[in-house]
Formats: sequence, structure tokens, C-alpha cells
Amino acid sequence: MAAPRDDLQWISTFLEAQAAEAGAARNTLLAYGRDLKDAAGWLAHRDNSFGQAARDDIEAYLIACDAEGLSRATRARRLSAIRQLYHFAFEEGWRTDNPAIQIKGPGRAKKLPQTLEVIEVDRLLEAARQTGRKPADRLRNTCLMELLYATGMRVSELVSLPVASARGDPNMLLVLGKGGKERMVPLSPPAREALRVWLQIRDEGEEKAQATGAPGSKFLFPSRGKEGHVTRHWFYLLIKDLAVTGGIDPQKVTPHTLRHAFATHLLANGADLRAIQALLGHADIATTEIYTHVLDARLSELVLQHHPLSRPGEASQSPTRGKALKDD
Repeated sequence: MAAPRDDLQWISTFLEAQAAEAGAARNTLLAYGRDLKDAAGWLAHRDNSFGQAARDDIEAYLIACDAEGLSRATRARRLSAIRQLYHFAFEEGWRTDNPAIQIKGPGRAKKLPQTLEVIEVDRLLEAARQTGRKPADRLRNTCLMELLYATGMRVSELVSLPVASARGDPNMLLVLGKGGKERMVPLSPPAREALRVWLQIRDEGEEKAQATGAPGSKFLFPSRGKEGHVTRHWFYLLIKDLAVTGGIDPQKVTPHTLRHAFATHLLANGADLRAIQALLGHADIATTEIYTHVLDARLSELVLQHHPLSRPGEASQSPTRGKALKDD
């Protein structure tokens, strides 16, 4: 197959294939597009292109990204996008090689995900019950937060839930995850009650809207925006407001923090790691295992903060400390 005439066509053809064959999510496609357009722009300024670039050119681009101050995670993601583009180009016969395949990436910083204490989650849930101009807004916000913490859903999965999935007072919800993979997530009693109440209010609002000629919505959390449902950005701003209302530092609270809290709290209470993997929709158990490190780090922190012998000077002042060590 003949190679596309320019880099933009390389990118668009690659993205179309990712959407059709790999079932890539919209957000993934948008990220690929941004990263590849940036690389294409850098090459174009040097009278180069994806079709002509060699390994040295790709490495020079990554060095330029580093000099620009981009994080290791961003640089690793851009290299991954370039590798996948060239892998696709090789399979399509556009190139006879993959100039990025042997380039060692910068790797990702080993940073444990930030989570929340149970009491902090309780404050967020209480703040949701108080936040909103109208009673319907407060019930919607409560339902969103209860579902997020009860299921550990990704925020994109939550805001785009179809209303059909919530009918019939379900004990579980069917969630469409990354790559079009479906999974079942159970609902806690508070989440089921919040869902039941919100669904009633939502349907009443839909009936009134349809009576004026407005089309009905297929989403559980409808919106008049172009996507038809509340957006990830809207929910991000909401959860920051809830943090402020709940007396929590908004810097440590994001929608994904609730997903981390869901997993960490389950693990702390004895849940099986494989079960948590299934609930989160992780393809690889190694991704889920990060929460064991989060729990270990938290337990260590609790000991250092609260154990009397971890305080400066406490060990030397304890009359029984020496004897206890000998007895051991």
C-alpha cells in the first residue's frame, strides 16, 4: 500500500485504524492525535517527515521535548504514540523499518497514587448533599459521588452511563470501559438509594422537557451540551468545589482520587486483589498491585505518626524498652 502524501494523512489514517480495529477510546485517540501532531510539526520545521525520519531524528525530538521541560510521563507517552504509528506504517507497507522501536524511553516516575481517608470521603459525600442551586442539582451530585466511590469507575465511564443501565433498581451496573470492554460493578446500599432518588427526579425533568418539544436523553446524567451528558471537565470542577466545602485540600482531590480510594479501602478491608482488578477493569494485575504499595506506605505513615516509640526521645525515656528488647 502506498504511503500517505503527508504527515497529517499518516496521522488520520492511523487514528481511523485505531478506532475501527483496536476499539480505542475517544480520549485515547485525542491524545495520540495531539502527540503525533506535535512530532510532525517538529519534523516539518526541519524539512523532515514521518516517512523520512530516522532513529536519530526521533531521538533528537525526544531530547527537544526534555529541553522544553516536559515530564517523563509526557515524553514516554509521545514515544509510545510514535512507536505505534511506525508499527502501523510497517504493517501497511509505508516503511520497511520502525525507526523508534529500539529507542529507550525515559520511563515513568514511580509515584504512588494519591488516595483519601474514609473520613475525607464521608466529607465529600456530605458536601455533595449540600452543593447545588436546586434540590435536583444536589440529588444529582449526591448520586454521582455515591456511584463513583461505590464502584471505582473512571470518570469518563461515570458521566456517560446510559440511563437504561440504571433501570429496575439494579444491584449491579454494566459499565463500558476502555477498549469497549464491559464489566459488572456492584452497588452499595447508599449508592442504590441515591440512584433510585435521582432517577425519579431525572425522569420527571425529562418528561417536562419533552413536553416542550425537547428530545429525550439516553444518558443517566443528561446535559444540554453537545455531548448530551455532563462532562469530565464539569465533574472535575464540581469535585474541587466539594473538597472546599468539605474542608479538604482541593489539590489532593480529583475524580481519579476517588477511584484510588475505592481500591485502597477495599484492599485495607481484606478484598482479594483479583476481585479489585475485575472491578477496576484493569487488563493487567500489575496495574492493580500498585494499591498494595499504597497501603504499605499508608501503614508505615500511621506507625511513624502515632506509635509512641517513633517520636524523638521516646525510646530512651521508656523504662521498659531495654527489657522488652532482651525478652524478644
